[in-house]
Amino acid sequence: MSTPAEAAARIAADIDALPQRTTATVRKVRREHSRALKTTGAAFVIGLARELLARDRRNGRSGLRWVAYELIRNHEFAFDSLDDALLRELGQGMHSWDTVDDFSRTLSGPAWLQGIASDALIKGWAASDDLWWRRAALVSTVALNMRSYGGTGDAPRTLAICDMLAADREDMVQKALSWALRELVWHDPAAVQSFLDTHDDRLAARVKREVRAKLTTGIKNPRRPKSPNHLSDG
Repeated sequence: MSTPAEAAARIAADIDALPQRTTATVRKVRREHSRALKTTGAAFVIGLARELLARDRRNGRSGLRWVAYELIRNHEFAFDSLDDALLRELGQGMHSWDTVDDFSRTLSGPAWLQGIASDALIKGWAASDDLWWRRAALVSTVALNMRSYGGTGDAPRTLAICDMLAADREDMVQKALSWALRELVWHDPAAVQSFLDTHDDRLAARVKREVRAKLTTGIKNPRRPKSPNHLSDG
């Protein structure tokens, strides 16, 4: 049997061999390896993800980070083996909006939705000095409210995180706050409107503008077409 390091090397080699490296082509490689790993134990898949993340940090291979996250998410036993400590480890090194959103939408948000991650973990991120962990806390709420993730609406937990970050002035955090509130609109527009009213003097103008547009028109920017992105709306 190969080791996690050897499996990581094969995945990296398969990605390097692609004639065209896009989200779709890389994801096809990931799916092929997910099928091969279906009967492999959770510890092996977690070890493989760690190896891919280490390669990402050493070589600046950002594509390997989200591949690592998707391998865990698409392996039932590996995903079920997550806990607060492991999620904190897997999120180390996030350095941009896309790395945060890959982590939060693929792992931490779904884990929180399913009761694998604790409320205390997400609140701890919201209180972090690191803006990327604060963004991760907000983007993690998306899974609670997005139907395609199995979310059925969770105003109390979503708004608890939004309340902690309502006055944050970091651009990437403000964008995530708007996103979190807009996703909740589908389930509880009254709660979102009440949040806007209560925190009017704390919220950034862009957050109020985008969320009010969502409440009244159903879209974030009525005058601007929506730009497609493989993972993020924030």
